[in-house]
This record gives sequence, structure tokens and C-alpha cells, in this order.
Amino acid sequence: MTRRFATRLLPACLLAFLGSAAVPASAQELNLYTTREPGLIKPLIDAFTKATGIKVRSIFVSAGLAERVTAEGANSPADVLMTVDLGNLLDLVEKQITQPVRSAVLERAIPANLRGPKGEWFTLSLRARVLYADKDLPLSSFTYERLADAAWRGKVCIRAGQHPYNTALIAAYIARYGEARTEAWLRALKANLARTAGGGDREVARDIMGGICDIGVGNSYYVGLMRSGAGGPAQEKWGAAIKVILPTFEGGGTHVNVSGAAVARHSPNRAAAVRFLEYLVSPEAQKIYAEANFEYPVTADAAVHPIIAALGKLKVDSVQLTDIVRHRTTASRLVDKVGFDD
Repeated sequence: MTRRFATRLLPACLLAFLGSAAVPASAQELNLYTTREPGLIKPLIDAFTKATGIKVRSIFVSAGLAERVTAEGANSPADVLMTVDLGNLLDLVEKQITQPVRSAVLERAIPANLRGPKGEWFTLSLRARVLYADKDLPLSSFTYERLADAAWRGKVCIRAGQHPYNTALIAAYIARYGEARTEAWLRALKANLARTAGGGDREVARDIMGGICDIGVGNSYYVGLMRSGAGGPAQEKWGAAIKVILPTFEGGGTHVNVSGAAVARHSPNRAAAVRFLEYLVSPEAQKIYAEANFEYPVTADAAVHPIIAALGKLKVDSVQLTDIVRHRTTASRLVDKVGFDD
């Protein structure tokens, strides 16, 4: 009987107990299926291999991750499944291609609202949905609700409403206020657009610099990419032309999206997979997330990149991430109903 087949015969409670066990000598490698760009995670993989001796074979899957793993079935070589947003991560859970993990390391490092209740998914880093504004505007604070104020008529830029970044924000609005109020907000926001919703977040900064709009919505880590010069001299100018505010919901906090990962249901190297996730919340790995990708670390004691720290202290909104994901379909339907991207 092979070790892999024998492992599958173990009861779930024993598998959970083995989650943080030492990695056996025969499992000094693991397979990572990821939707993250290879360049973004290579520093993390290299650091993990250097620290543990465990080699990581990274398979970049730009689309159809759940479908691929499902098709591979029980013979799937996938050990860890990593995504760039919570929606896709929870899709993996819903399709029953992840498995629960009990790990004191992960549970101590990651707040309860940023991981699955049974350890079926874990947040590894955060990206805030922030306000980009003309640097000459007298703004020091902002709420998402104010995006619909008539004072901003013809002055707002934003990427497509159907983009996952925005459907998540709209879903968060639904979770907080309900569908009817969200539809009214979305219609008013559409009326405030300076141009057709589209492009990317960095183009929002470009168009503010170009005088097309006064404010817009973008992800926090793009600010780091622009202002650091990582995106080139043109983008560095875009980043310098805007001020960035961490908006909040009224009485709440800032909306975030997350990158995260889970252990694959049929992982042939489960112990190595858990050890990899535990490494990704270590101070060393969280520093790499912050420095290489300009993301907010998920652990409370990790340092934030100075460019991102300069935006202010992040207060994550209290709405449960799972509630936001539950409203994604409704959010997408509302985008079409109001013709937001037309």
C-alpha cells in the first residue's frame, strides 16, 4: 500500500491532528497551483525552500483553477491552492476541493474573520480599496457612501463594475445596507462617472492627473507600484499626482480584498503543504509580502511598506468576508441592471 493511499484512509480527526506534524523525508516537495503572477510569489517560494529545504513546483493557472483541480479528481497532484481574491478562494471551498486544517500557528497569526471557521481557507495578505484624489482637493477623509454624492457629478473614474475588485465592494455595500439601497447608490455613482467605467486602477490615477476626473477608486498596492517606480517613470508620475485616502463605510472600516490559500483536498504532500502555509504567515514571509508586493500583512505585528504605511493606519471593516462573497452574484446583477459599464 502506498503512503498516499494509506493517508487517505486515515480518519479526518487524525488528518487534522497531523496538520502541523514534521514533514517526512519522502515529502520534500509540494505542488502549488496559483492564480498569482509567478513573479509575485517567487520571492516567497525561494525563501521557503531556503528555510526548509522543501522544493515548491509552482503551476500558474490564470483561469479555471477550480475546474482543473476538479477534473484531476483524486489523482490531482495539487497540494496548495492559492488565489488573488477571496471570491475565487471560496469557490474552491464550495466545490469541495479543499480540506480543513487545524494549525495553532495559522490560528494564532490570522484573525478569525480572515480564515475559514474549519480551517478550509486562510488569508495571507490584504489589499485595501482606497480613494485616489486630485492632490489639490481639500480632502482628508472619505466614505464609500459619498461616492454617490451629487457634488461629484462627472468627476469620478473607476474600472469596470464587473471587475472582481468592484463587485466585491458592491457586495460589501449589499451586506451592510441591503439590495435596494445599494442599487440606488450604484445608480448615483454611475451618474457621477467622468468616463465609461473601465481600464485599470492605475489608469484611474492617470486620468486624475490628466484632469478627466477628480476622484476615483483603486487598490492600495497599486499606489506602491506607481510611487516606487516599479511600474516605470510614467506611472511614477501618476502616483505622485494623487493623494490617497483610506475610505470607510459610515460607522465602519475600510473594505479589503485578500489573497489567500488552502490545502487541496487530495494533497499528496499534506504536511509540507501545511508547513508552507505556516511559513507564509511568518515574520519573514509577511515582510516579503509587504516589501515585494506592497500589500498589507495579515499578521498584526508585521511591518507595512513605508509607502503603504504613509496612507494611514488600516482599520478593516467588520463585515464578514464570507457575507461579502455571498452577495457577489447579486452585485454583478445590479451592475448589469443599472448599466454601470455601458
